[in-house]
Formats: sequence, structure tokens, C-alpha cells
Amino acid sequence: MAAATATAALAPGQAVRVEEVGYVEAPIRAFAIATAFWGVVGFLMGVLIATQLAFPLLNMDLEWTTFGRLRPVHTSAVIFAFGGNALIGTSLFVVQRTCRARLFGGADAGWFLFWGYQFFIVMAALGYVLGITQGKEYAEPEWYVDIWLTIVWVAYLVVFGGTIIKREEPHIYVANWFYLAFIITIAMLHIGNNISIPVSLGSSHSYSAPAGVQGAMIQWWYGHNAVGFFLTAGFLGMMYYFIPKQADRPVYSYRLSIVHFWTLIFLYIWAGPHHLHYTALPDWAQVLGMVFSVMLWMPSWGGMINGLMTLSGAWDKLRTDASLRFSVTAVGFYGMSTFEGPVMSIRAVNGLSHYTDWTIGHVHSGAMGWVGFITFGALYYLFPVLWKKKAMWSEKLIAWHFWLATLGIVFYITAMWVSGIMQGLMWRAYDELGFLQYSFVETVAAMHPYYVIRALGGVLYLAGGLIMVFNLWKTVTSSPALTLEPAAASAIAVAAE
Repeated sequence: MAAATATAALAPGQAVRVEEVGYVEAPIRAFAIATAFWGVVGFLMGVLIATQLAFPLLNMDLEWTTFGRLRPVHTSAVIFAFGGNALIGTSLFVVQRTCRARLFGGADAGWFLFWGYQFFIVMAALGYVLGITQGKEYAEPEWYVDIWLTIVWVAYLVVFGGTIIKREEPHIYVANWFYLAFIITIAMLHIGNNISIPVSLGSSHSYSAPAGVQGAMIQWWYGHNAVGFFLTAGFLGMMYYFIPKQADRPVYSYRLSIVHFWTLIFLYIWAGPHHLHYTALPDWAQVLGMVFSVMLWMPSWGGMINGLMTLSGAWDKLRTDASLRFSVTAVGFYGMSTFEGPVMSIRAVNGLSHYTDWTIGHVHSGAMGWVGFITFGALYYLFPVLWKKKAMWSEKLIAWHFWLATLGIVFYITAMWVSGIMQGLMWRAYDELGFLQYSFVETVAAMHPYYVIRALGGVLYLAGGLIMVFNLWKTVTSSPALTLEPAAASAIAVAAE
């Protein structure tokens, strides 16, 4: 039987439990490695384009290295490469253990998902650098890349859903509800937003089928829900599995987790129009997006409270478990971001914040603090389990990573908050004659010191990521292995993939 022995999500340092189910783990190990690799690539590209904004000469007067082409490389590397590999890898890990079922399709299906998804990432990135994009936020890949991703994503749904269908555990754990909602909704959003017509037979470029304000509304129905379901629902599935595992405590309130799920799923899908305030979109649609965005406070904070309260009776573990510190801090950033987002969706506030760096600060508090930290916590848990090690190689390096990354986020988001509010106020400042007080160039010059601080924050975050990669590598190559029961050791020898 080509399967790894069932480690059943044991905490590092515990003996491996021998079970009847042989879990598929080799592709998941590949996803874990790819997550760390693409994370560093994404952080590095972020530092580069941040320094390009502060020092434009770093664009190097080459079309392939300009900010406009490298910026989608950064966003896609962080969201879809780093985040996507984390989501697929952890979902395949979690669904097997919570369902007590071997992955549907076995290792072959897992490897197809892995290599198919990596091919999508590389093809998309090549398009960005060569200038072959649709020009849509978070949906830049052209039609031929979109078709390939659709094939891979449908296969992902079949593998994940098939594992749930053949489960031995009658109950479907809440983490799987969040993962499943993420998979299904992203498929719907991806197909709906990427209906396009190639310019000509054999052309790599295309026209979007919906145009004008209809196209804009569909794009931001996609764009905001890419945040809502890719960067929120999927990672909440991660939260509901890994925080209880790391804290060795049950979820604080399972009933609250179900309420959290259904309210979040219902409300998030309608919030996209808040990206189009003061545009040609009808006022009723703008107000609808604003109202649903404000209502999102309730389920979002319900989930945050549930995640934090899971540590009831285990708060002392934050002093000794640096990886748990990442996961818990991530939930704090989730709560902060889901408070700030609804505030910014209010039309009066949006009139100041829109098109400014305040939006950039908001997005990165969620991306770096919530998505990044919950993924780091999961990786620090997964590597010892997947490679059968007693623990991470160095707890001290995890602590260094935590504090460097936290300091980097603080530098980044505070610089962007100050810069963005200053930017918005300068744009709407008038003199006594009713003329604009500042030219656009003056606002750009005023932002320079904040761009330098942002780049410094990115460097600190990248440094933390590099420390993590070194620690993960040393864990795999140097850390002592678990002491296995004789039957478990025999099973591992037989089940190597």
C-alpha cells in the first residue's frame, strides 16, 4: 500500500499511533516545502517593489522589471503561491485526519494537484513579467492560464470532496466546512470573473465578456470574495484545526463555530460593491455592499473570539510554544483587519481612504498578520509531524522569526496608515480661492519617508521568513526522529511513497 503511516496529527514529541488508515503524506510534504519557498519569493518581490516606489531608479529602465509588471508577481506569489500551497497542503492533511480516510485518488491525485498548481503559478508569473495579463486585480492571468487552473481546481474539489464522502468519521469537522466553502466559492468566482474572448485565434490576449460598470462589478464581486473566501474562509479552516492541536484544547464553542461559518458565508458574498463607491455603479448597489460589509463585524469577531478563547486554560503555553504564538497573534490580526475593513467600507470614510496607502496598510495587516502568521504557525506544526521529528530544530529561531516579523508588520502598516491619511487629506485640501492646495507630485514627494519605512518593514518580515526556511531545513535534516513503536516503524518502511 503506497501510503505514509497515520501520524494522526500528533503533537511533535509524541509516539506515532498505528491506525488502520494509511494517510497520503508525500504530496503534502511537497506542498509544505513549496509554501515556504514561494513565501520567500513573494516577500522578496514585495521588498523590491517597495524600494522601487521609494527609489524609482530601481525600476532599472527595463520593461520586465518595472513596478507595474512586478507588482502582480508579488501579489500572486504571496496570495496564490504562498497562500494557495498552504491552503491545499493543509486541507489535504486535515481532511484525512478529521475524516479518518485516505485521500481520495491516493498519492497520484495529490501529486497531480501539486505539479498542476505549480505549473499554474509559473505560467501566471511569466505572463506578468512579459506583460501578458488581463489587467484585473487578483485575476491577471490570461485565458489559457485560467483554463488550466480551472482543471486543477475542479480536480482539487473532487479529491477533497471525495475524501469527505468516503469518511469513516460520521461528523464533518468545522475546519472541513470552511475548506469546502473556500474551494467551491473560489471555483464559482474564478469561472464567473474570467469569461473572456481571445482577441484572435492563437492570441494570448483576450477581451473580458462583461464590459463597463458590469465588468467592474463582477471583478469586485470576485476581488473582494477572493479575500473573503481564499484569504479568510480557507485560513479559518486552518485556524480551527491547528490552534486546538497546538494548544491541546478543544474548540471553545463548537456551536459558535457553526454560527460563524454560516453567517460569514452568507454575508461575505455581497460585500464586493464597497470597492466601487463614488463610481458609475448604482447607489443602491454601493449601499448594499457597505451594509453587508458592516454586518460582517459580527461573524468575523465571533470567529476571532472563538479562536482566542480556545486557549482558555492554556495561555501559559504562549511562553513556551513560539509556534502557537504565531497562530494566536494571527487571530488578533484577523480581528483587527475585520474591524478596519467594515470601517473603510462606509462611504464617508471611503471618500478619504480610497486610492490611498491606507488601503495598502489595511490589506497588508491582513495578509502579513493574519494569512502569514497562521501559515507560519501551521508550518512549524506540520514539519515535525510530516517528517517524523520530535520537535522543530530551534525554538529560539522561531522566537526570532516571530519578533522580527511582528516588528516588520508594525513598521509597514503604521507607515501606510499615516501616509494614506495624509495622502487623502492633501488630495482634498483647498486654498481660499477654491483651488487644490497641493499638486499630485507634491503628495508623492510627501510620502517618500513613509515608503522607506515600509521597505524597512518588508526587509524585517523577509528576514524572519529566511530564518524560518533555515529552521525548517535543519529540522528535516538534523532533528532527531520520533521513537516509533515497532509496528509503526515497520509500517513506515512499507508505506514510503
